[in-house]
Amino acid sequence: MIAVALKGLAGRKVRALLTAFAIVIGVAMVAGTFILTDSTQQSGLDLTDTSTATTDAAIFEKELVKGSTTGTHATMPVSMLDKVRALPGVADAVGEVSPQKELHVADIMGRNGKAAGTQSVGRGIDTTKLNLTATNGGAFGPLKLETGTWAQGHRQVVIDRHTATTQHYKVGDSIVISTLGTRHTFKVAGTVSYLSETLPPRPTVAVWDIKSAQTLLHRTGRFDIMSIKAKPGTSGAQLERAIQPLLPANLQVKGSKAAVKEAVGDWKHEISKIRTFLLIFGGIALLVGAFVIFNTLSITVAQRTRELATLRTLGASRRQVMRSVVVEGLALGIVASAIGLVAGYGIAKGMIVLVDALGVELPKGHTVIATRTVLASMGLGVGITLLASILPARRATRVPPIAAVREGATLPPTRLAAHSHNAGGVVAAVSLAAIALGVFAGGVSATAVAVLLGGGTLGLFAGIALLAPRLVQPLARIVGWPARRIGGVGGELAGANVVRNPGRTASTAATLMIGLTLVTVVAVLGAGLNSATRSAITDQVDADYIVDSKDNLPYRAAGGDKLVALPGVKAATQVRSETVLVNGKEREITGLDAATITHFYSFDWTTGSDRTLGQLGADGAIVTKAYAEDNHLSVGAKLAVTTPAGQDAQLAVRGIYDPPAAEPLLGDISIGQQTFDSAFPALKDSLTFLDADAGTAAGIKSTAAGLGDVSFHTEAAYAKAKTKDRATAMGMLYVLLGFSIVVSLFGMINTMVLSIFERTREIGMLRTIGMTRRQARRMIRHESVITALIGATLGLGLGLFLAVLGTQAMPDLATLTIPWLALGSFTLVAVLAGIGAAVLPARRASRLNVLDAVQYE
Repeated sequence: MIAVALKGLAGRKVRALLTAFAIVIGVAMVAGTFILTDSTQQSGLDLTDTSTATTDAAIFEKELVKGSTTGTHATMPVSMLDKVRALPGVADAVGEVSPQKELHVADIMGRNGKAAGTQSVGRGIDTTKLNLTATNGGAFGPLKLETGTWAQGHRQVVIDRHTATTQHYKVGDSIVISTLGTRHTFKVAGTVSYLSETLPPRPTVAVWDIKSAQTLLHRTGRFDIMSIKAKPGTSGAQLERAIQPLLPANLQVKGSKAAVKEAVGDWKHEISKIRTFLLIFGGIALLVGAFVIFNTLSITVAQRTRELATLRTLGASRRQVMRSVVVEGLALGIVASAIGLVAGYGIAKGMIVLVDALGVELPKGHTVIATRTVLASMGLGVGITLLASILPARRATRVPPIAAVREGATLPPTRLAAHSHNAGGVVAAVSLAAIALGVFAGGVSATAVAVLLGGGTLGLFAGIALLAPRLVQPLARIVGWPARRIGGVGGELAGANVVRNPGRTASTAATLMIGLTLVTVVAVLGAGLNSATRSAITDQVDADYIVDSKDNLPYRAAGGDKLVALPGVKAATQVRSETVLVNGKEREITGLDAATITHFYSFDWTTGSDRTLGQLGADGAIVTKAYAEDNHLSVGAKLAVTTPAGQDAQLAVRGIYDPPAAEPLLGDISIGQQTFDSAFPALKDSLTFLDADAGTAAGIKSTAAGLGDVSFHTEAAYAKAKTKDRATAMGMLYVLLGFSIVVSLFGMINTMVLSIFERTREIGMLRTIGMTRRQARRMIRHESVITALIGATLGLGLGLFLAVLGTQAMPDLATLTIPWLALGSFTLVAVLAGIGAAVLPARRASRLNVLDAVQYE
């Protein structure tokens, strides 16, 4: 029977190929995800290992607040180098100038006069001891000279090769570099690569000798980092214990092994999040593929009724018949999974191109194909294929031997067929309850919510699929109306063919339904989030012009001062920002000018008024309503604040306001600007609001462009800019969900091809009584389009329902906004999918030989 099954499969090459594609795409997504993330993870680990291999420990700034952009500004005197070298277990040590928390240490200016990167690194190294340069504390790893020589003297500099390539600099060229806001001209002595140059975001790098860097970066007589090499037999932990007594409270020493362990843990955590995200879409594609395989094998079993009955007549048992169908599915699964595994390599490369196009660069090294990748991909592909083949196989065992001598014999209905709609209703109701519980229930863990939402959504798809046969006829009557009106006889026959076997039509439409449901949810929720964001900006801000930071990083307050001082500016205010520890947790704190902020920003006060801002004093603060509720705060409550520099302060809550949750522009905690300026030595702004004459806009825009790290907006443009990143993310989601729609397209092609085989004799009879080739093609095309529109109707309806449910669950973050243009586009995609799926079947139907078709069994 196994031989019979394999021969039968080989005899149906076209059907087998189309069925296999459904699994190929899903497995390719899974395999590609594993290959991409494993390769990226290993490349990052290689960089981490190599960057810490040359040293055993390092001394650097203690980071009290991880999210801060200023840090403690801790440095060490040059004299500490001799003290460290004198320790018994130290073989050698070297100091380096490398400010770690400055965003624009050494901005390399491009040929256009603007900063070549949004972030920059300035370093001073001892070129006589490069084997000890920049260990754990250095965020960018050892440097490798690519061209030229190391910089000598204050007129020479070495830059990174990426900047040299993109900005067309070569050894000997003059270059302008802004060090801590002051521009200087240097001669390019050489170019370097650094081990983590592919890690996002990639900054520009400028390297000087130690003495030059100390002068340029305001580190005279100081080091930022000290790298230490241990004597043989001395461990990193022993070095830490020996060095610790020499250090003040704002410095730390860390061994290489501890640094590597921490870096590896962080890197693996980030990669695991990417892997989980991508595997979800691979799972969706496999789910759709399971529908396709189930549908294909069900149709195939129905079409082989006489063949299977003949086998029973010749002595085959039910078990042998079932085994033959399962073997057919197993063979398909193995071949398709193997092809998908190979295709996964191409998918991984394609994902890298996609991610690069979105502006994120991942480490690129050798490709890793782990044993886990092979086993997981093959196991998923083969397992899902086998599961999808079980029901068709069981149905095949119910073919009675007498069917072999009957013409037109069909499979008897299953005992559950009559109750499928009842089962579908129950499954759908339970699934909806699970989704509602996951969306609306409070106090439920994140894992429980994910299980409820994921399981509920899968169950809802299954329930609708079971109910769909009852919906086919009314839906076909509605969406098939254009075909009947313009398609003539072919259109009428197409409508009749769609409802002839509602179960088959429903399962075919269900494949498209899944993809369109998810795409619709993304579109509607995305439109709702965008609408809420734009409304939130409008509700909070009333300003002619707004300047904010690039990459969500604050910019120097001196830049905001330049904007405020421009001629023609009638009113202005600057919003300072910094990350601090509040009661031990990281929070953003903003500094507001009480005299000017209310001219631009509208506070929705819960407790207090605009006058409260003038009463903050040196220890007052206002907080958001959400923060107050989460931390059980009221007016008069105390907040313990620790700055990045390690200074402690007590703040008293003076007022509470309620900003829009969709896009709050101020931090959870705000204080007076004078208090803010006294607490933080390196002042940073996150926003500058300006009112000015229309003729001043060009000057403001030009000045903002010269600052390099800020963006200029009108009020209307600012609201749109806040939704730009979301549009990019939605585009990526559409691409990933598109794989499931491609799978459904193959499912539709498969069903239509099988339908042509099944109706060969019928089509021959229609041709005999006068149907033309063109009418035959039109009939198949309309049938495919009607099926696609049924899937689109179910998908759009279900997607809208789920999106409305999601919108109601987060009314503060999204408003119900129906993107009619996007939904119309999805409907057009469904029509095009139907037309595309009909090309091959319609061509075959129109080319059937009439006499052969009439005699076909």
